[in-house]
Amino acid sequence: MTHVHTAAPQAKGQAALPPPAYLRALAPLGPDEIKAVVDVIKADPELGPGALFGNIDLREPSPQAWRDYLGGKPLLREARINISHKDRPGVWQAYVATDKPAITFRRNFPTAHSAFQVEQLLDVERVVKADPAFIEACRKRGIVDMTGVCVDSWSGGNFGHPEEEGHMISYVHCWLRLYANENFYAHPIDGLNVSIDVKTGEILRIDDHGGPPIPMIDVPYDPEFMPPPRAPMKPLDVVQPEGTSFTMDGHAIAWDKWTLGIGFSPRDGIILHDIRYDGRPVVRRAALVELVVPYGSPERGHYRKNIFDIGEYGFGKFNHSLKLGCDCLGAIHYLDSHYCGLDGSTITIEKGICIHEEDTGILWKHWDFRVDRTELRRGRRLVISCVNTVGNYEYAQYWYLDQAGEIECEVKATGIVDTMACDPGEPGKFASEVSPGLSAPIHQHIFCARLDMDLDGGGNSVVEVNSKAEPMGPTNKYGNGFYAEETVLKTELGAARRANAASQRTWRVINPNKFNKLGRPVGYRLHTPDCVTPFLNEDGPSGQRSNFVRNHIWVTPYNEDERYPAGEYVCNSDGSQGLAEIVKQDRPVENTDIVVWHCFGLHHVVRPEDFPVQPCMSSGFSLMPSGFFNLNPSNDLPREVNKASVLADGGAPTCHC
Repeated sequence: MTHVHTAAPQAKGQAALPPPAYLRALAPLGPDEIKAVVDVIKADPELGPGALFGNIDLREPSPQAWRDYLGGKPLLREARINISHKDRPGVWQAYVATDKPAITFRRNFPTAHSAFQVEQLLDVERVVKADPAFIEACRKRGIVDMTGVCVDSWSGGNFGHPEEEGHMISYVHCWLRLYANENFYAHPIDGLNVSIDVKTGEILRIDDHGGPPIPMIDVPYDPEFMPPPRAPMKPLDVVQPEGTSFTMDGHAIAWDKWTLGIGFSPRDGIILHDIRYDGRPVVRRAALVELVVPYGSPERGHYRKNIFDIGEYGFGKFNHSLKLGCDCLGAIHYLDSHYCGLDGSTITIEKGICIHEEDTGILWKHWDFRVDRTELRRGRRLVISCVNTVGNYEYAQYWYLDQAGEIECEVKATGIVDTMACDPGEPGKFASEVSPGLSAPIHQHIFCARLDMDLDGGGNSVVEVNSKAEPMGPTNKYGNGFYAEETVLKTELGAARRANAASQRTWRVINPNKFNKLGRPVGYRLHTPDCVTPFLNEDGPSGQRSNFVRNHIWVTPYNEDERYPAGEYVCNSDGSQGLAEIVKQDRPVENTDIVVWHCFGLHHVVRPEDFPVQPCMSSGFSLMPSGFFNLNPSNDLPREVNKASVLADGGAPTCHC
C-alpha cells in the first residue's frame, strides 16, 4: 500500500490540509537526538577518547527503503556522523540508531580530513597572531600593534607541497582593521600568508610573497561612519490578515497542492524531501550540495583561492539567525537549525530557516477582444529560505514552489568581495580596481544542485532536447522550419553534458513508464539559464579538485555513498572522488532511480559598485512541468481581487479583474 496525499478543494481563505504524517520520518535531527548520538560516540572505546566531532545529519533512506516504508514496512532512523582525532590521522564515519542509541556501522577513511568546524577557524586566527615569526613579518610591513590584524582561515587545497602532506591545511590571508567596526577588507596585507594545520594548530610555513603596500583609504559601510542616510520611503507592507495558507507539522509542510519535508544538515543547509504535487511525487530530495569559488589571480598567494564553501565549511553551520521584518516579509514561520560543535555540544541557530508566501504578479491572463472578456489569475509562491555567511560572502538561498507546478532555486550572492592590494591605477590583468590601491580578482561562484528525481515513482530517465534548423529544400521551401530533437541519455558518460546556446539545449526528466493523455511519458524540464563556463585548467590542482564544474549536468544512478560532487571529504582532496571520476564507471541511467546534478552560478568581473558591500547578484534554475500534467495545472485557481490595493491619487477604483 502506498500513502498518497491529495489536497481537497479549499474554501476561500481556508488553509491547506495538514501535511502527511509519513514526512515526520524525514525531519532533521533534533537536539535530543544529537546529544544521544554524541553520548554513544563518547562512550565508545575506539572512537570516544579525544573525539573531534564533525558534521552530523540524518541518514536518509534509500529510494527502495522509502518506498518500502510507504508500503508499511518499518524504517530505522539513523544519524550519520564524522569523528576525527587530534592525535591521529583520518576520519571515522559512523551510523548511530537514534531510537535506542547504538552504533550500527563504522568505517575509517585513513587519509581523509573532516570539514572545518567554526571553533577551528576562530582558533586559527588566535594561533597565527600569537606566532613570533608572523608578528615579525607584520612588523616588516609597518604593523606594530597586532590588535587590528585580521586573519581569515581559507581552506588550503592540495598543491603538492611536501611539508603539507597529511595535514589538514588552511592557507590564511590577512587584512588590517584600522579601528573598531571598520571595514578591514579595504586594507589587505597582501602577500603575507601562513600555512597551518587546522586540527593541531601547527604552523607549517610562513610565506611572504611581497607585494604592494597596504592600502589605507577608508571605505566604510557601517552607518556609524557614513554620511546621514537618504530620506526613508513610505512603508510598503506585506499584510496577511487571515494568516498563512500553509500548514506545518514539525518540519513537514502542505501548501496549495504541494507537500514536502524541510530538512537540514550542517553541510547542505536546507534540504527538501519528498516533494509532491497533488499527491504525485516529483523530487525525492533536492539540495545545494557544493559551491566552489575559483579566483582568477595567479599572483602571490592568491593562486590557492579555490574554496569549497559547502564541502570544506558547510552552509548549515553558517546559517543566520533571521530577523522578523528584515530578511523575509509577511506572515513568517521559522524553523531552528541544530548541529554539534567540535566538542559534541549541541549548537542551535534560532530562526535559521524562513517560510513564507509571496505574490508573484500575473500567473496567466487572456483578453478575448471579440467579446471584451478578460480572465486573469495572480500567482503566489511558497518560499523556503535561509542566509549563510562563509567568510566575506553572504549567500541567500531560496526555494520556490508555485501554483503552476514549478520548483525554482535561486541564490543571491552579497557581502564583501575578496580584495588585494595594487599600485593605484594598475590593478593588473587578473583584477579590477575598486578603490585607489585596492583591487578585487575576477572570480566565479559555481553551485551544484543535487536532484534525486522521483517523477511519478521510480524509473526515471533524462532526455536531451536540441533545436535544429531544417535545411532549405522540399521540406522547408521558405527557410522557416526548425524543430526540437530528443535523445535519451543512456549511460553516465553519455549524460555528462554542457549547455549549448546554438541549439537552445535543454533537458527533460521523464518517467518512461507513465503517460499523459497524449501518450507521451510524463516529464519535468530542467530550465538552466545560469550555466557558467569554467576557466580553470583541468590539469591544474584546483581544476582537478573541482572537476564537477566541467559539465552543466551529470546523471548518475542513486548510490548512498555518492552524495557530493567533489567527494565526501573535500578538505585537501585531490579530485579522485569527484563526479568526473565517478562517471567513468559508465553505469546505466535509463529507467532507474537517478540523481541529476546541475552546475550553475555567477561569473564575476568586479565593478567599483560592488564595494564596499556588493548588491545582490542572482543565479538559479527551475524544474517546470513538461507533459507532467494534461493542461495548465493552475487553470482551476479561483478569481480573486486584492481589495487592499488603492489608487495612488486617492481616487475610487473603476475596474476589477
